[in-house]
Amino acid sequence: MRLEKCYFCSSTVYPGHGVHFVRNDCKVFRFCRSKCHKAFKKKRNPRKTKWTKAFRKAAGKDLAVDPSFEFEKRRNVPVKYDRELWTTTVKAMKRIEEIRIKRQNQHIINRLKKGKALEKANDIKEVEKNIHLIRSPAAKSKLLEKKMVQVIKEENMDMDDEL
Repeated sequence: MRLEKCYFCSSTVYPGHGVHFVRNDCKVFRFCRSKCHKAFKKKRNPRKTKWTKAFRKAAGKDLAVDPSFEFEKRRNVPVKYDRELWTTTVKAMKRIEEIRIKRQNQHIINRLKKGKALEKANDIKEVEKNIHLIRSPAAKSKLLEKKMVQVIKEENMDMDDEL
């Protein structure tokens, strides 16, 4: 059973599914569903269409460079059947999948850390901008405002250390 890749969204196309489009120069385009086929006919760019894998990789949302992706490439070299070879191949496939999942999880964690850092920076900027709303009217000195901002920054640092 041969699993093909959709030309537009890069998802798998199972046998008997999807659409095949053959251009005049005999280039074959395989699409997983009519949504991809219509987008291709409208000359849409997969890197600008948010639901495609090409967009996710270009935007840094999916892991783009990983050596384990090389194993997914098709090899059409016939090999004589050998039971030991098949068992080692299946074990290797499982191990590669484990490694890929670990790397993807680490990539997601790193992306979340960047997002949390940006949120904290935005929060600090907002506090500095609207400090006049927080401070009491009796305190007129700028030193008190700076101390309050420093306290907020220290609290954020303490929260970072806990994570």
